[in-house]
This record gives sequence, C-alpha cells and structure tokens, in this order.
Amino acid sequence: MPKEHELSVTIPAELLPADGRFGSGPSKVRPESVDALLATGRGFLGTSHRQATVRSQVARLKAGLTELFSLPDGYEVVLGVGGTTAFWEAAVFGLIRDRAQFLSFGEFGAKFATATKNAPFLGDPTIIESAPGDAPVFEFEDGVDVYATPHNETSTGVAIPVERVPGEHLMLHDGTSAAAGLAVDVSETDVYYFAPQKGLGSEGGLWLALFSPAAIARVEEISASGRYVPAFLDLAVALDNSRKDQTYNTPALTTIFLAAEQVDWFNSQGGLAWTTERSAESARTLYEWAEASAFAAPYVKDPAKRSNVVGTIDFAESVDAAAVAKTLRANGIVDTEPYRKLGRNQLRIAMFPGIDPADVAKLTACIDYTVTALG
Repeated sequence: MPKEHELSVTIPAELLPADGRFGSGPSKVRPESVDALLATGRGFLGTSHRQATVRSQVARLKAGLTELFSLPDGYEVVLGVGGTTAFWEAAVFGLIRDRAQFLSFGEFGAKFATATKNAPFLGDPTIIESAPGDAPVFEFEDGVDVYATPHNETSTGVAIPVERVPGEHLMLHDGTSAAAGLAVDVSETDVYYFAPQKGLGSEGGLWLALFSPAAIARVEEISASGRYVPAFLDLAVALDNSRKDQTYNTPALTTIFLAAEQVDWFNSQGGLAWTTERSAESARTLYEWAEASAFAAPYVKDPAKRSNVVGTIDFAESVDAAAVAKTLRANGIVDTEPYRKLGRNQLRIAMFPGIDPADVAKLTACIDYTVTALG
C-alpha cells in the first residue's frame, strides 16, 4: 500500500492534460456532446422511445454508423438493450447454428466462449487460447459455422486484424473497444458488434452491431427453426425493431443521443480515416515514451499486436504502479489503473479517438513527474 505522503504529490498545472479521463470504459464523454444534450431541454429526455423524437435519434445514429464504417450493400445496423454481454447471449441463441470456434486471449473473448460452451443446445466449441499479451489465429475446421474473436482485447491491450476465414460460415468480431479507433473493412466480417461507452464516447447499456446479409439470413433461419429464444435476446426481434428505428426494450435515451453526437462529430472530421489516425498518433506517443523510459515498457511485446486504443504499460519492480495511479487520480487524471484480473504492475491507458493525442503526451510527462516525486 502507498504511504500517505505518496498521495500528497502535486503535479504542476502546466503538465496536466486538458482532460484527465483515460478510462477504458466508461470512457471520456466530450463536453460538447453533453452541451448538445442539454440544449434539447425538455424535448428529448423523458419522452417515449416509440415516438419520432427518440426514433429520429436512433435513425441519426444508424445513418452515422453506416457512413462511418462505409457499410457494404445489404449490411444493416442492428441495436438492442443490454450491452455486449447481452449480445454474446443473443448470439448464442440466434447466430450459432451448432458449433463455433473462438480466439481467446483475454478476459472478454473468454466470456463469449464460456457462454457458448454452457449452452446445452449447441455443440462443444473449439477455443484457441494464447497467453495474455499475445493472440492466436483461427484454424479452419469442418463443422464450424461461426468463427468469433475480439478485434481488440480491452483487458490486455492486444489487437488483431479483422480478416475472414475462407469458407461458408459466419465471422463475428467484437469491436467493443475497437470501434472507431481501429481500422476495419466491414466486408471482412458478418457481424461487427460493439457498445457505445468506449470509442463512441457515450454511456453503456446498449449493443450495436453491423450485420451482413449472411448474418441476417442466419438469424431468420434460426428463428424459423423453432429454437426457443427469450424475447429480450431474440435477434429477429432486434432486427425488426431496428428497422423501425427503435429497440424492443426501453433504452437509455442519453446513451443514444451521446453516441449519435459522437459519431456525427467523427464523420464531420473525416470519418474512420480521421478517427483511426487520431488513435494511432496517441499510441505512437505512448509506446515511444515507454520504450525510451528507464522504468516503463509496453506489456505487449510484438509491436504488430499492440493496440492503438488501449495501451498497457508495465513498470519496473522499483516503481509501484498502483501508487502512481493513485497520485494521478488525486491530481485529476483518472482511470489509469490496470485491468484488475490481469494482476500486473502496470497502467492501462485508453486512447480512443475522443481523447486528444496532446493529452496523451501530457499524461506521459505527468507519469514521469510522479515517478520522480514518489522516489
């Protein structure tokens, strides 16, 4: 535990970032988005999600995502309540015909694989694992009808490309922490799904997914097969409601508005090319600083697998990363703590496109100052 004096370090004001939020989810919400929400006054919050006022915001979000990801013909934006965890269960019921293969290289990929393994109506999945800090690759396998993996593993800061495994099956990519910050060709997957509390600079409780025609056909096939699916997790129901610019259950209206506002901002600045370069600039700053540091180093050894949206930085044994994080927090720089289950002496830094790269550079200076001050 850090000593009391460790929490009394005051970082000089000129070193501090303009915005000290570096959490990997919930992430920084832009003040401009909050101001836009406030400007709606009494006309939005507290109104029916089945009426035009809210449905127009759902339509705005869908249109913005269609533009941001340059959706191929036939792809549709589908959304529902519950976040990524709920989507995993929905995919178990509504997208996997019998057998799936998973890449598991951190906490979140493992959770989807576990949900599938526990489903009594599905065959046993194949789970290809690697140690945290690395990532495995798919292996073609007869009988597999879904291949699923994270695009970015939020817990470890590992990212892999979105690429198809050749064959007649569905590809599912979890873009929860990758969406908007990492390059993606959506035609290389059948379902690219994510939640809005990370790169989209919004709140949680909603899942968003980009469905290919093949994925839509699979949903319709399973729906017609007679398989029991709880209505809350029924992707056929979600698809029907999404086409009407609404959700089956009442959503958080704030979440929808903030996400739509962020996506419109992205598109106004240059779309995915702009957002991914912004995160890449932050990542270059963070990793180059760590590689040059006397006490820090990137946790992910292979530069090709280092994430541009979630950076994990190991500290030397002589430096107490927990004490550094506590000191940063006391100075208004928050949520730099590592993923709790990873159990490493490190910091985890979000670099979503809503985070100014200049603030990442300021953060590295604050870390240097703090380590020196703590002795």
